[in-house]
Amino acid sequence: MIREQERRSLPGIPVLLVLLLILAGSVWAFVSIVKDVPRYERGPLLAALAVIDAVDIFLLCGLFTVAPNKGIVLQLFGKYSGTVKQTGLQWANPFYSKRAVSLRVRNFETQHLKVNDHDGNPIEIAAVVVWKVVDTAEAIFEVDNYENYVQVQSESALRNLATAYAYDAHDEKTVSLRGSTPEVARHLQAEIQERLSKAGVEVLEARITHLAYAPEIAAAMLQRQQAGAIIAARQKIVDGAVGMVEMALDRLAHNNVVQLDEERKAAMVCNLLVVLCGERSTQPVINAGTIYH
Repeated sequence: MIREQERRSLPGIPVLLVLLLILAGSVWAFVSIVKDVPRYERGPLLAALAVIDAVDIFLLCGLFTVAPNKGIVLQLFGKYSGTVKQTGLQWANPFYSKRAVSLRVRNFETQHLKVNDHDGNPIEIAAVVVWKVVDTAEAIFEVDNYENYVQVQSESALRNLATAYAYDAHDEKTVSLRGSTPEVARHLQAEIQERLSKAGVEVLEARITHLAYAPEIAAAMLQRQQAGAIIAARQKIVDGAVGMVEMALDRLAHNNVVQLDEERKAAMVCNLLVVLCGERSTQPVINAGTIYH
């Protein structure tokens, strides 16, 4: 595996000034030769000046600029030679091939993918991924096209994530795509990072931006979701009502307010459950007599 090696290049401005001075000196020398040197002696001198000018122009090709948050990958006849990150005008061997790689933070949003969740329900899901290149050598040499690689692997990780969780869960302890956003986002980021580590990419953030049931089952799943919510709410109401009835019976027995036999306890429990669990307000019925003979 090829790792990034930061390489220091020569400052470009001093090199540019020196090369321009050499070029200006060659022009002055050419004028002097044409003016002062006899014609039969000019040939070797002009040939030397031509060689100097050709070398000078070739060395000028080694100049390149590096913008902030940008790296220039250098290769010498196909061999990796290092990455230049110093900003400004720089100079390196003209034989080096130079390829720019952006180190800035980038983001993209995946397509709306249709997948099945953990319960087998078809859903639509999309996510946004924030990433940046941290190793230019791996980004260039370990994968063919690192930008396309990031997109494809992110969508693959998102599909895998969607199959690991249910769309919704009424149990607070169960992690779901809709109800456990922070946990799902951390899982998605870790899974994408695992896939992109070989490409020299760091995932800064990954979060779901679109989540919905597929259109063909949206109406049915909405009814199912409402029914599940009603059942969950009823379960909590019943649990609370039973607890309140138990507390009432214990308090009555502890304080010796009234002594109730099993039949009267059953009637009291029934009345309290009706009052606590009913959707409408109850109407009291006053018993003027007794239910016993």
